[in-house]
Amino acid sequence: MELKRINEHVSVAPQIAPEDLPAIKAAGFVAIVNNRPDGEAPDQPDGETIRAAAEAAGLAYHAIPLGREGVTPEMVAETKAVLEGAAGPVLCYCRSGTRSTTLWALSRAGEEPAGEIISAAANAGYDMSHLAGHLGRA
Repeated sequence: MELKRINEHVSVAPQIAPEDLPAIKAAGFVAIVNNRPDGEAPDQPDGETIRAAAEAAGLAYHAIPLGREGVTPEMVAETKAVLEGAAGPVLCYCRSGTRSTTLWALSRAGEEPAGEIISAAANAGYDMSHLAGHLGRA
């Protein structure tokens, strides 16, 4: 399991497995956000399997799948609400962590300077510079 910290409140990861959830809880996370639609890969655990494992480990679970249709304002608003409503660190995951980082970045638009958002993402290994025009807007 490869966790990449964006800031003290949000980390992202590539696909997680049900057996990862106790370690995620032990690492101090309070919630999981699944940004991966079911069925992208034959070896991918479905969201309900991850939900059950997360809840069994004492973690809140949220599904905000980002697929081929692209990002919607509702996804960004839901991401912002989940992250701001969590009482501790949140782990967001997808296939590689890029979609999770994208939704985090867009949820911070207008809340932090675009350069700081892009820098935090870059420090975690994700290039969000292509979002610069969107990150300056509230």
